Amino acid sequence: MQLLLEVPGNVPDAAQCTPQQFIKEAKLAMAIKLFEMKRLSSGMAATLIGMSRVEFLAELHRYGVPMIDLDQNELAQDVSNA
Repeated sequence: MQLLLEVPGNVPDAAQCTPQQFIKEAKLAMAIKLFEMKRLSSGMAATLIGMSRVEFLAELHRYGVPMIDLDQNELAQDVSNA
């Protein structure tokens, strides 16, 4: 499957990057957002953008997205199971 997205030519300049850097950053941002929304696992998100899972997880901090996002009940259950 292929996703085509029209981007005005001045957008990479406005984002202060080359067109290639912009494409890479846009793909990464999409994968991270889908991971954050719990639509994709970290492994699937990494595969989507051609990265290893470890590399993908290392990029999450740049977007303020936690690797593990547990609510208080889930955290309490994990602690009691430890």
